[in-house]
Amino acid sequence: MDVSFSENVVDIELRLRQISSIVRRRGRIILENYGITPPQFDALVILNRDGDLTIGDLSNRLFLAYSTTTDLVDRLERAHFVARQRDTGDRRVVRVQLLTYGADLIERVLDARRAYLASVLETVSSEEKSRISQVLELLNAKMAD
Repeated sequence: MDVSFSENVVDIELRLRQISSIVRRRGRIILENYGITPPQFDALVILNRDGDLTIGDLSNRLFLAYSTTTDLVDRLERAHFVARQRDTGDRRVVRVQLLTYGADLIERVLDARRAYLASVLETVSSEEKSRISQVLELLNAKMAD
């Protein structure tokens, strides 16, 4: 496949990959400080956003096998981040519920991520920060279409 792209497209794609790699690497370091893995954190964020879910629903949202998600929930439950609850409408259904300790962990991790970003942007002017935010917002909106 021989496709030509403008220099801008090539440069933007490269910068996005570089930034994504840095964010992933830094994110893993931050999560290690809290004793949690990226998939475990993703599960907590999904439960925080979507509310109580069955393990099947959670595994679908995480793009993980049911058995892998079961093990992940076991570890989160042992750490007191989540609890399994019987569904009030159907006692056969078990839902995973985010506990306060898990929600607090999400906030601590996000605060650590924000602190890292603030340190990176420390020498960037308010005007430049505003421009970065506007461009990222534009890119996000275009990609979400």
